[in-house]
Amino acid sequence: MSDAINNHSESIQYATVMIGGQVFGLPVSRVHDVFMPQSITRVPRSRPEIAGVLNLRGRIVTAIDMRRRLDLPSRDDGGTAMAVGIESKGESYGLLIDTVGEVLDLLGSGREPNPVNLDPRWTAVSSGVHRLDGRLMVILDVERVLAGMFEAIAA
Repeated sequence: MSDAINNHSESIQYATVMIGGQVFGLPVSRVHDVFMPQSITRVPRSRPEIAGVLNLRGRIVTAIDMRRRLDLPSRDDGGTAMAVGIESKGESYGLLIDTVGEVLDLLGSGREPNPVNLDPRWTAVSSGVHRLDGRLMVILDVERVLAGMFEAIAA
């Protein structure tokens, strides 16, 4: 019982990112890089969320368009996307986002389950939320973000 209490009061660091005007948080422990993608090569017959692949310091990285993944409209401001580098199951990914914010150190006790009125498309990739001064930070679950994206597409 005391372990559960201690874990609940421990702080977790989140890298905040903006996607479509919404604040999302990624556990810092999952973030390997923050970079500006230079050249993305489209992959034929891939899902629309997969923007393509890019070379990051000699590694092939799959670029995932988080706006498409979250069913948000494309950027219309002509701005350059940024990317957050993550790894999962030995593969490298770059989550294309609008901007990177700050690193927040938040108590585990402040984390709440997804609200019932949170968009179901966001609930599918979220492991909970934190309330921040009148704004809601949706916590991205990397495994949920990647789930089902690499299954074969029917011909």
